Amino acid sequence: MGRKGNHDRMFLTCYMDIHGYGWHHVDLFVHDAAGLEVNWVHWQVDEDGPMAADAVTALVEPQLTRISDWQHGISANGADYWTADAAWQESTA
Repeated sequence: MGRKGNHDRMFLTCYMDIHGYGWHHVDLFVHDAAGLEVNWVHWQVDEDGPMAADAVTALVEPQLTRISDWQHGISANGADYWTADAAWQESTA
């Protein structure tokens, strides 16, 4: 059985660039019902954090909606990150 179309959960992740790499970005992860990653994509932002992620997502993927509050976490290397559930808006056409 293929995984195409088996998208149980989508979530956005944005990061704080604490190491000065200069790569500010937002990731969209897609997981199946078993919690396995099916796909992901990322796009660049000019600044770190949830406000910048919301702004650029509205421009890059206007049909993608954040459907939960951003949840803060700290990675094993000490970097701040935030995750939020997301969904595609249903077409009214």
